Amino acid sequence: MSKYWSELVRQLEPYVPGEQPQVDGLIKLNTNENPYPPSPKVEQALKASAVERLRLYPDPYSRRLQDSIGQLYGVRPEQVFIGNGSDEVLAFAFMAFFKQDRPLLYPDITYSFYPVYCQLLGITAEQIPVREDFRLALEDFPADNGGIIFPNPNAPTSMGLPLSDIEALLQRNTHSVVVVDEAYVDFGAESAVALVNQYPNLLVVQTLSKSRSLAGLRVGFAIGHEDLIDGLDRVKNSFNSYPVDQLAQTIACAAVDDREYFEQCRDKVIATRDWCTRALEDLGFAVLPSQTNFLFARPPSSTKAADLAQALREAKILVRHFGRPRIADYLRISLGTDEQMTRLVETLKTLLPPQTNG
Repeated sequence: MSKYWSELVRQLEPYVPGEQPQVDGLIKLNTNENPYPPSPKVEQALKASAVERLRLYPDPYSRRLQDSIGQLYGVRPEQVFIGNGSDEVLAFAFMAFFKQDRPLLYPDITYSFYPVYCQLLGITAEQIPVREDFRLALEDFPADNGGIIFPNPNAPTSMGLPLSDIEALLQRNTHSVVVVDEAYVDFGAESAVALVNQYPNLLVVQTLSKSRSLAGLRVGFAIGHEDLIDGLDRVKNSFNSYPVDQLAQTIACAAVDDREYFEQCRDKVIATRDWCTRALEDLGFAVLPSQTNFLFARPPSSTKAADLAQALREAKILVRHFGRPRIADYLRISLGTDEQMTRLVETLKTLLPPQTNG
């Protein structure tokens, strides 16, 4: 621990990102990346990008991308905020809306960046327990709050909420900002973007990392009332006024505009999810109902999740294990190609005790 660190940095418990190993031959099922490449139009856009423009600062508001996302979701460009990955957009939202006298509310099992932001920014928070079956029950969130944030679908539990549940929350929670983090919404859940024009305190955050196969690009966005977007812009322009570079804006537009390719890849991931769920259940796993591009699964009772994760690693298959209360018995398994998931299932058959194989 460096003597030059501030006391804040000394006390921080940083977010731990999924491992990105530099080892050949691994099947990476640990960070929820899309198994398919980006739209072919991304490569065309990259080749067509004018290198000479890199000497200029990019559009600080990413207006072309605002237009593309606005057309996709049927909102005005002024209702769209673009950031350097959805994590940055979320960080700006924490700064803009959640530094309040009353606590921020979020689920106790959820995206682990939320408590990190609270600690970093000095935001008081209260964790609301999900139900025993890991269901996120919005009716459990008290009215006395300084803001609410939750993923839909939730991570790492993979389960989504119906839009009616979110609207019921918005109807009774009108005094604070509600952020719905929709990193995985394209894989089967209902987007709350349909509600932003009715509820001025709703902010929906999405990413191009998952369903658009652009995790390496780092582009995210938020959609909401113009007042909320203005708040995000105030933070952005006080921190990093040019967050999204020229190439990223061009590539992101190409990916968003190619809806046909997006739908093809999404449908393949969903089909793989369905058969892989059945295959794991046949091996004795308990698999939560997923609306994401990953599965949250408990191995048979005779097998510890941490031990199985290590055994899979030795077989050159990476999955994610969280050694946290309530979920330490589960593995989070990203969905790869059919070939990769077949190898996973066949490997599991060799690792699990014989009595659990069918």
